Amino acid sequence: QVQLVESGGGLTQPGGSLRLSCVVSGFTLDRYAIGWFRQAPGKEREEVLCISAIDGSKRYADSVKGRFTASKDNAKNTMYLQMDSLRPEDTAVYHCGTKPSYYCEGSFDYYGQGTQVTVSS
Repeated sequence: QVQLVESGGGLTQPGGSLRLSCVVSGFTLDRYAIGWFRQAPGKEREEVLCISAIDGSKRYADSVKGRFTASKDNAKNTMYLQMDSLRPEDTAVYHCGTKPSYYCEGSFDYYGQGTQVTVSS
């Protein structure tokens, strides 16, 4: 059974940093692409980034390039999201997601329950 559990969200001021974690089970990170997604109130869920399982390459949304950094530890079945220079518009519930494919293209099948990130002064 595929499961994803996020942690690390919270409240921070603009310009601050947070580090999110996603612990997975039921699959391995060397076989499934994995990504971070976010959904703000009244908006659709958007992809923040994806890590390909085929070569570890990363695809970032333009809105987070240069500020967010993703990494994963296959041995720990954990993916991380380092978020720096946070802005109020980054406020959202952040979910990790996966699918039974090496590649980032296409839709995702599984999501965690999410962790709230709030950026406010």
